[in-house]
Amino acid sequence: MSVRLIVRTFSELCITVGALIVLFVVYVLFWTGVRAASAAEDQIGTLRDQWARTMAAAPAPSTSPVPPVPSAAPGAVPEPAPAKYRDGKPFAMLYIPRFGAGWEWPILENTEVGTLQKGIGHYSGTASLGERGNFALAGHRRTYGDPFKDFPKLRPGDAVLLTDGTTWFTYRIDWRPYRTVPTDTGVIDPVPRKSGYDGPGRYLTLTTCDPEWGSSHRLIAWAHLDATRPVAEGGPAAFLS
Repeated sequence: MSVRLIVRTFSELCITVGALIVLFVVYVLFWTGVRAASAAEDQIGTLRDQWARTMAAAPAPSTSPVPPVPSAAPGAVPEPAPAKYRDGKPFAMLYIPRFGAGWEWPILENTEVGTLQKGIGHYSGTASLGERGNFALAGHRRTYGDPFKDFPKLRPGDAVLLTDGTTWFTYRIDWRPYRTVPTDTGVIDPVPRKSGYDGPGRYLTLTTCDPEWGSSHRLIAWAHLDATRPVAEGGPAAFLS
């Protein structure tokens, strides 16, 4: 075999490998985002349709006089009934103003690979939304829409807004994101380990991968439930006012 043939064959092989690498990068950076955006929109549409049907089926408000109900103590947050979520199905919406005005993602039950390709996953077995305990969520930092790309920007006091179609829940971030290893499952305990919380409460844990394009570690953000508000009183903007 001549040197020229060897060089030509090697060059063609390099071109082929380079083309495959480019295609892979396009798939990771672009196509998974397109798929995730479409899947997330489908889940959001499912939720909104479900909530609209629920509202339509609700009985009309009574016109009879209703005796006044004593107001809750200042700062008190009513305890919701524990919810039963359907595996792999959406049940709530998540908004984090720190990540931008248009940032919204559906929350689905479980954290399996297929679920996280459609939105944010709820760790099965952790508390329900607004319930006493730890409502724990996971999302991709990169690929599949990059939902938690800006995770390191979270700061104490930031609002994390969630709704189940009837109630708005505002959680407040308590500390900057904490870095740990994937095997540190105590971060989603009812009282999250190493969180600084010293007793039972109504907590939120957000988790994502670290570094940005790797998965050797996890970034964790913890928050406490600050307030609730019926959806009839307005959306996120009204809730933050």
